[in-house]
Amino acid sequence: MAAAKTPSVPALERGLAVLEQVAKSKSGLTFSQLARMLDFPPSSIHCLLLTLERLGYVQRSESNGRYRCGMKLVRLANMALDGIMLREKASPALHELHARTGLTVHLAIRERNEAILIAKVCNIGGDRVATWIGKRIDVHCTSLGKCLIAYLPEAEIDEMIRQHGLLRHNENTIASVRKLKLELERTRARGYAVDDQEEEIGMCCIGAPVFGPDGAVVAAVSVSGTVSQIDLNNCEHLVKLVLEASRAISVSAATPEPASLAAAMSA
Repeated sequence: MAAAKTPSVPALERGLAVLEQVAKSKSGLTFSQLARMLDFPPSSIHCLLLTLERLGYVQRSESNGRYRCGMKLVRLANMALDGIMLREKASPALHELHARTGLTVHLAIRERNEAILIAKVCNIGGDRVATWIGKRIDVHCTSLGKCLIAYLPEAEIDEMIRQHGLLRHNENTIASVRKLKLELERTRARGYAVDDQEEEIGMCCIGAPVFGPDGAVVAAVSVSGTVSQIDLNNCEHLVKLVLEASRAISVSAATPEPASLAAAMSA
């Protein structure tokens, strides 16, 4: 009920309307065509197109002035599709991991300098982990994030740190480049990562990477709980279960789609 009363953002609605019209056109649209299609001032359309072009969501042809979808929008769509397919393939392993641990289970992928949660399995009504599908989290202080970046080339990690920094959430957060690289080295050596109250005091996570068919990390899976739910007494057992889940999801991720579905995706 409260959500229904919350006002929408008119500028965002208009921007998405512009994107939808451009996306529907196979050959692109001119400014004049868009102005005839959309029921708002041409000056607004011009500003929206300029903003979308600057951000890479649309591109304008110099030869005919037509606007088409930009590569950033294509990458976003591909990421969403990949995330949906991976989430569906991972679902059985995620639910089994939740059933065997009783903890909140997450699946995440990396987008540039952050991790994005694409799946969550938890106890309905009793979840104490403040996360949701689509939430963006830092990579340097979460088990999911560490797994997602641990296998990247060092130069790419350095650039990520330069762009995004190492935000200190509390006194446990790794906030130095040297310590982070040591932690990533440990993650590679043992095959899993730990968040020991680094992002949030009182919460711990154990994560493991998910590998694609080419051997690259495509996602990460984790269990999250309070310090009373994840401790020295059960940590080793939980690590074993998380690693089993990551291996199962890796196998699923490497399984090719049926020919009919692959054809539909490329249509």
